[in-house]
Amino acid sequence: MTPNLKACGRALLTALINGSLALLLMLLVEFAISGTLRITAPYLWAGVLVCLVIFIAQFLRQRHLCRCGHGSQQSASQTRR
Repeated sequence: MTPNLKACGRALLTALINGSLALLLMLLVEFAISGTLRITAPYLWAGVLVCLVIFIAQFLRQRHLCRCGHGSQQSASQTRR
């Protein structure tokens, strides 16, 4: 259970950072094009979608890395005995 929680935490952090950066970039482009800074619903939905996709991908990746690292640590400790 611990590798899943560790993977979930890392994936959530990565998703929030990348999602907020994507939203910031969309708002910057909107300001550059129109000259006004308005946060509209499509931008918020796009930011949420980016967060969701990145969270799922990073969770699966981090879970795999945690499981592989956890298994290699156990085998390394067994070989030392």
